[in-house]
Amino acid sequence: MKCTQYFSFIKQRPDRAVIKDEWILDTIKKPMKTEVQTDGRIRKWKFIEDVGRYLRVILTN
Repeated sequence: MKCTQYFSFIKQRPDRAVIKDEWILDTIKKPMKTEVQTDGRIRKWKFIEDVGRYLRVILTN
């Protein structure tokens, strides 16, 4: 999966290390909500049952 250097760095944090790539891909493919930011980036959300929280994925152009 292609990602930014920022995300690669942040994913090393203990609170982000639990995020699975399959959750990210599923959020991109089947989001509950999608929103376009003013700068053109796209936000997608999905509720992740395994952890009982929402995951937000931000896609760049």
